[in-house]
Amino acid sequence: MNEQHKYRPTDKMSDLICDNYSLLMVMSRFGLSLGFGDKSVKDVCETQGVDCPTFLAVANFISEEQYSYSGSEDDFSITALMHYLKRAHTYFLDFNLPAIRRKLIEAIDCSGTNDVAYLILKFFDEYAKEVRRHMEYENQAVFTYVEELLKGNISSRYDIGTFASKHNQIEAKLKELKNIIIKYYPEKENNNLLNAVLFDIFNCEQDLASHCQVEDYMFVPAVAQIERRLKNEQ
Repeated sequence: MNEQHKYRPTDKMSDLICDNYSLLMVMSRFGLSLGFGDKSVKDVCETQGVDCPTFLAVANFISEEQYSYSGSEDDFSITALMHYLKRAHTYFLDFNLPAIRRKLIEAIDCSGTNDVAYLILKFFDEYAKEVRRHMEYENQAVFTYVEELLKGNISSRYDIGTFASKHNQIEAKLKELKNIIIKYYPEKENNNLLNAVLFDIFNCEQDLASHCQVEDYMFVPAVAQIERRLKNEQ
């Protein structure tokens, strides 16, 4: 990237994490493990087989308030970015959402006599199904299309604009769930468990919003650029 960004290849990886702890999730989704000592971002990525420009592109995108795709296919690796997005999907579907559900069951009265508790759990389960449909569609349809595109095979029946036009913000319903819990769930003598799961829901909402922004502002424009190049070469 031509413009100066917050984080650079020569920075210590530990400094990035201490500066913005949310980058721990970025590291995990790139398959980077801890225990890297005082190594630079570049050295950590090279040692662990991760594309450094792509890691930094995502880290800077998440940490900076503004981002615009430069139009250069050299900015980052779309293949590496897809691996990152797939790992993120696995995290949400197989770890984060199930963990929140377990905490919800522990925090609310699920005896069957509490209508608000029933509504909360039902709402969450429906939301989790919606997220799964959304992410499995991306894994199976969108990423498969892009993999073919990277081989030089362009489709006349589908393009990334079709995906972008239908790409709904899946974190929105979490706001409704938070409101139900905050406004209507009756206070108990000890609300520590409920407050803890609310905190997790807030974090999940923010994490999902960031995930969707990476797709909308990094992934989609980069794929569209490849589509334009392939069409011009035909």
